[in-house]
Amino acid sequence: MSRSDRILIAAGGAAFVLAAAAGWVLLSPQPGQGAEAAGQDSAALLLGTPDAASSAAATGTPEPTTIVVDVEGAVVEPGVRELPAGARVADAVSAAGGYASDADLEAAAAAINLAERLDDGAQIVVPRIGASTAAADGPGATPAAGAADAEESDGPLNINTASAEELEALPGIGPVTVDRIVAGRQEQPFDSLEDALERGIINRGQLKDIEGLATAG
Repeated sequence: MSRSDRILIAAGGAAFVLAAAAGWVLLSPQPGQGAEAAGQDSAALLLGTPDAASSAAATGTPEPTTIVVDVEGAVVEPGVRELPAGARVADAVSAAGGYASDADLEAAAAAINLAERLDDGAQIVVPRIGASTAAADGPGATPAAGAADAEESDGPLNINTASAEELEALPGIGPVTVDRIVAGRQEQPFDSLEDALERGIINRGQLKDIEGLATAG
């Protein structure tokens, strides 16, 4: 082999080595590319799975669907009632049968918000007619001047304002008549005992029994 042939072979070998080295540099990952690729892979995995909020919601405690409340006072069926979550005071009163005949509607309208949303364990008390007066006359209470005068005078009972218990204490007046009196005065207060007679709330015999003991107007 001549010297020129050896030079050509050596030059060809060197060119091959340089080409191989250049290919390795181009194909091998650059510093930092491995971490970036790993981050991209992690992002791709996250995109294919539910987000953290959804997972927490799926494994969290479910919201209650019912609540339990206590309905007392002047309702048809007082007691504990189970209602759907988000129910309002009006729903509780309705579940207890609605207002009773001796419910003080004016006091109830002032004290109770029928649109209020209920919480579990809440209590609703519908006031009865005369309940506020009875509470004011309880132990340790100081009666107002007007109340004291009424007690001292011991005058006739006003059937427009008397409680159901006071009405039933009148002679000849039973529970059925008491219910009629309470319902009638809620529609329109009585002008007199004769007015109650003409409206069919009491009969002639009952009117004679309570004359001097009761009044109206």
